[in-house]
Amino acid sequence: MNTIKNVPARVLSRRSGHSLEAEREQFDKNQAMSISKAINTVEAPVKEKHARRIILGTHHEKGAFTFWSYAIGLPLPSSAILSWKFCHVLHKVLRDGHPNVLQDCLRYRSNIRETGDLWGHLHDRYGQLVNIYTKLLLTKISFHHKHPEFPPGLEVTDEVLEKAAGTDVNNIFQLTVEMFDYMDCELRLTESVFRQLNTSMAVSQMSAVQCRLAPLIQVIQDCSHLYHYTVKLMFKLHSCLPADTLQGHRDRFHEQFRSLKNFFKRASDMLYFKRLIQIPRLPENPPNFLRASALAEHVKPVVVIPEEAPEDEEPENLIEISTAPSVEQPVVSDIFEQTFGPPNGIRDNRDLEIENLKKEIDLLRAELEKIKLEAQRYITQLKAQINSLEAEVEEQRKQKQKALVDNEQLRDELERLQKGKAEGDRSRLLCLEAEKKASATEIRYTKLKEKHSELINTHAELLRKNADTAKQLTVTQQSQEEVARIKEQLAFQMEQVKRELEMKLEDQTLQMEQVKRELGAKEGELAQLQESLSQSKQVGSSLNSQLETLQVEKDSLRKSVSEKECELISTRGLIQEKELLLSQEAERRAKEVQELQAKLMEKKSQEQGLQQKLLDDQFSILQGTVKEAENIIQDAVAKLDDPLHIRCTSSPDYLISRAQAALESVTAVESGHGRYVTNMADATGLVTALAQFAHLTADAIVNGSATSHLAPTDHADKLIETCRDCGQQSLDYLNKLKDKQLLHQADPADVRKTLQGLLQLGQALRPQSLDIRQEELGDMVDKEMASTSAAIEDAVRRIEEMMNQARMESSGVKLEVNERILNSCTDLMKAIRLLVKTSTHLQKEIVESGRGAATPQEFYAKNSRWTEGLISASKAVGWGATQLVESADRVVLHTGKYEELIVCSHEIAASTAQLVAASKVKAEKTSQNLSKLQECSRTVNEMAANVVASTKSGQEQVEDKDTMDFSGMSLIKLKMEEMESQVKVLELEKTLENERLRLGELRRQHYALAGIYAENADGGKPAVARKPGTLKKPPVAQKPSQPFKQDNELDQDDGVYQAHVVNF
Repeated sequence: MNTIKNVPARVLSRRSGHSLEAEREQFDKNQAMSISKAINTVEAPVKEKHARRIILGTHHEKGAFTFWSYAIGLPLPSSAILSWKFCHVLHKVLRDGHPNVLQDCLRYRSNIRETGDLWGHLHDRYGQLVNIYTKLLLTKISFHHKHPEFPPGLEVTDEVLEKAAGTDVNNIFQLTVEMFDYMDCELRLTESVFRQLNTSMAVSQMSAVQCRLAPLIQVIQDCSHLYHYTVKLMFKLHSCLPADTLQGHRDRFHEQFRSLKNFFKRASDMLYFKRLIQIPRLPENPPNFLRASALAEHVKPVVVIPEEAPEDEEPENLIEISTAPSVEQPVVSDIFEQTFGPPNGIRDNRDLEIENLKKEIDLLRAELEKIKLEAQRYITQLKAQINSLEAEVEEQRKQKQKALVDNEQLRDELERLQKGKAEGDRSRLLCLEAEKKASATEIRYTKLKEKHSELINTHAELLRKNADTAKQLTVTQQSQEEVARIKEQLAFQMEQVKRELEMKLEDQTLQMEQVKRELGAKEGELAQLQESLSQSKQVGSSLNSQLETLQVEKDSLRKSVSEKECELISTRGLIQEKELLLSQEAERRAKEVQELQAKLMEKKSQEQGLQQKLLDDQFSILQGTVKEAENIIQDAVAKLDDPLHIRCTSSPDYLISRAQAALESVTAVESGHGRYVTNMADATGLVTALAQFAHLTADAIVNGSATSHLAPTDHADKLIETCRDCGQQSLDYLNKLKDKQLLHQADPADVRKTLQGLLQLGQALRPQSLDIRQEELGDMVDKEMASTSAAIEDAVRRIEEMMNQARMESSGVKLEVNERILNSCTDLMKAIRLLVKTSTHLQKEIVESGRGAATPQEFYAKNSRWTEGLISASKAVGWGATQLVESADRVVLHTGKYEELIVCSHEIAASTAQLVAASKVKAEKTSQNLSKLQECSRTVNEMAANVVASTKSGQEQVEDKDTMDFSGMSLIKLKMEEMESQVKVLELEKTLENERLRLGELRRQHYALAGIYAENADGGKPAVARKPGTLKKPPVAQKPSQPFKQDNELDQDDGVYQAHVVNF
C-alpha cells in the first residue's frame, strides 16, 4: 500500500485532535438540527437536503437509534402538520435508510399507532391524513418484518420474488393477499389526499398543497413495485389454481388497477410532480390472467427520480469530522511556510490533495466496513435460517422416528393379536378337523375291521378248498404211484412171461394171446388213467394259480391294513398332540384371564379410588365456592349497616333488573344443584351457578340498600328488612350446601321468595306513567311542543351546516347529489316546522274552545288520554327529525346508507300523520287552523316523497355499476354463472322473507306493548304478547291509518291505544 511521506504538520495536528466523543457530539448535533428543520409545524414540504442528512445519519450509525431518540421527544399530539411531516420523514427513512432501520422501528410501533389513533378521533383534516398514514407505515413495517426478503424499498429481482413465493400455492395465495392489503393502504392515502384538494388548489403551487403532495412520491415508488409483484403472483396463481377460485383476487386487482391508473394519471398532470419524479404509464386495460401468454405482454413500470442540482449550502462531513480549533491552522500554516517556503513562489496544494485522499480513503474504508457488516449480517441471518431449518428438520425427523416407532409397536401388537386370533382359530379348526378325522378314521376302521373279518372268512374258505384240492392231488399221486407200480409189475410179469414163453413157446401161445388181450385192456385203462391224471394236473395248476392270486390279494390286504393301522396310529398321535396343545393353550388362556381379572380388579380399585378422589375434589371445589359466595353475601349484608354506604343511591328500575337477574341465577343454582345431586362427580354447573348467584344476589342486596336511601321511610324499612332476610336465607342455603348430609335437602325456595319480595318492593317504588300530576300534564304538553320546535330548528341549522361543508369538501356528481338530498331535507324540515306551528295554534284553539271556565291544566287533565297521545306524537316528530338529520350527515360523509334516509322520511310522514290525527280528534270541522294543518300534512307528505325520490336518484347516480360483459365466457361457464346467480337470488329472497317476518313480529310486539300501556293506564294487569306458534309470510306491513275517534269511542279493536310518555 502506498504511504504518504512528509505529511504536513497541520494534517497531523488535525488528526491528533480528533476524538470519537467529539465526533459523536457533532453527529448528534447535526442530526438534531436536520430533524428539527425537517419536522416542524410549517405547512410546507420537507426539504430534501434535511431528509437526505437524516438518511445518511442512519447509514453512518447503521440504524435509526439517534433518529428515534429525537423523534419520540417531538410534540406530535400538539400539531397535525408536525405529525404529518414526521410520517413523511419516517417513510423516507424506511425506504432509503440503513437496513437496520426496520428493526429499530419495530420497537416504536406502539408510538406510531398511538399517534394515528389520537388524530383519528379528532375532526381535523390533517389529522385524518395522519391516521391513514400511520396505518400505512404500520402495514409496511409488519409486511417487511414478516417477509425480510423484501427490503423496505421493495426493489427485488424476479428470482427473489420467485424464491419468496415458493412452490406452495398456499404461500403464494397468502403473499398475494398481503400485497393487496399493502396496496390498499397506499391507495387509501392517495385518495384521502386528493379528496382534500379541490380543483383550484390541485393546479396551484402553494406550499400547503405541496405539503400534502410530498409524501405521494414515496407512495408512487411503492405502488409501482407492488403492481409489478402482484401481476407476477396473479399469473403464478392462475397457473396453479382454477379461474373460478381466483375470481375474488381478479376483482380486487381490477379495482386496484383502476384506482392506481387514475392516481398516476392525476399525478402526472400536476406540475409539482413533473420536476420531481417521472411517473410510469399503466396499460389501458388490466392484464388478462386467464391467458398465460399475456405475461409476456406485461411491462414492469419504472419510476425515475431526476438528479437534483446541488444545494447552495456548505456541505457537512458526516465521516471523520475535524474537531481541531480553527485558530491554530493559520499559525501552523505560517510555520510550515517559514520552514519550507512555498515552491516557485506559489502555495503548495499537496496538503489539500492529501486531505482529499485521506477523506476518500476514509469514505471507502467506511463503505467497505459497511459492506462487510452487511455481508456479515446476511451471513448471520442465513446461518440462523439454516440452523432453524436444521432444527425443524431434526424435530421432524424425531417426530417421524417416534411415529415410526409407535407405528411399529402398534403393528407388532396388531400382528400379535392377529397371530393369537389366528392360532385360536387354527386350534379350533384343527380340533374340529381332528374330531372329523377321528370319526372318519373310526368309520374306516370299522369298515376295515368288517372287511378284515370277511377276508379272514374268505381265506378260511380258500384254505378249506386248498385242503380238498391237496387231498385230491394226493389221491391222484397215489393212483400214479399205483399205476407205476402196476406197470413195473407188468414189466416184471412180461419179462417173466417172456422167459416162460421162451421156455414154453408153444405151450403158452394161447396164454400169450390172453395176456396180450389183458395187456391191451390194461393199456386202455392206463390211457384213461393218464387222461384223468392230466386232467388232475390241469385242475391242480388252476388251483395253484387261484391260490397264488389269493395269496397276492391277501398280501395286499395285509399291507393296506398295516398302512391303515399306521395312519390310524399317526392320527391318534396327532390328535393326542393337538389335545395336549389345546390343553396347554387353555391353561395359558386361563392364566391370562386370571391375570387380566387381577389387573381388572386392580384397575377397578384404582378407579374407585380416583372416583372417590374426584368426588372429594369436586366437593372441596364446591366448598371453596360456597365459602367465597358466603364472603360475598356477608360483605353485601355488612354494607347495610355501613355508614359510608348511606351516600350511595340507586333507582328502582335498576333494582328490579338486578332482582330479576338474581332470580334467574337462583333457577340456575337449582338446576345445577339437581345435576350435582344426580352426578356428584361433576360440580361444574353448580359451582358456576353459585358464583353467579353470589354476585347477583349481593348486587341485588347492595342496590336494594342504595334504593332505600331515596325511598319513603316505610318502604325503606321494608326494603332494608327484605335485604337482610335475603342475605340470611342465602347464607342458610349455602350452609346446607357445606354439609354432605344436608346437601340433598338444600332448597333455594326461601331465597327465591325473598328476592321476589325485593322485586315487588322495587316495582312498588318505580314511578308509573300515570303518576304525573294533573297540574303538570298541561305544562308537559307545552314543553314537548316547544322542544319539538327547537329540535326542528336545530335540524334545519345542522342541514345548512352540512350543506356548506359538503360544498367545501366534495365536487362533481357527489356535490350535486348531496346538495339535492340536503335541499329536499331542508324543505321537509321547513314543512314540518310549519306543521308544528299550525298544530300549536290548533291546539290552543281547541283548549280555548273546549275548556269553558276551567283552566288549560284542568282541560288537559280532564282529557288525559288525548293529551298523552299528543305528547307521544310530538315526541315522535322531534325524534324523527333528529334521526333524519343524523342519517343525512352519515350519507354526506359516506358512512351511512341511503336507505336510512328513506326509512326516516317514512317515519316522519307517519309521525306527522299521528300528530295531525291527534290534533284532529278535538278540533272543530270548520276550523281554519284544521284546514291549514291538513294542508301542511299534505305538504309534509310531498316533501317526504321528494326526499325519497332525491335519495333514490342520488343513489343510482353515485353507485358505480359494473358493465356485465359475458362475451368471453363459454357455454359451461355461463351456465355456472347462471346457477350461482339463481342461488344468490334464492338466498336474497330467503333473507327478504326472514326480514319481513322480523318486521311483522316487531310491529306486532309494538302494538302489544301499546296494549300493555293502555291496560296499565286503566289499572288492569299487563298483557303479555303472545308468541305465534307458526309464522307466515306477512304482507308488506303498513302503519295503521284509521282516523282518530273521540275519547269515549276509542277501544283496542280499532287498533288505537293510549299513548304514554316515552323517552326516545
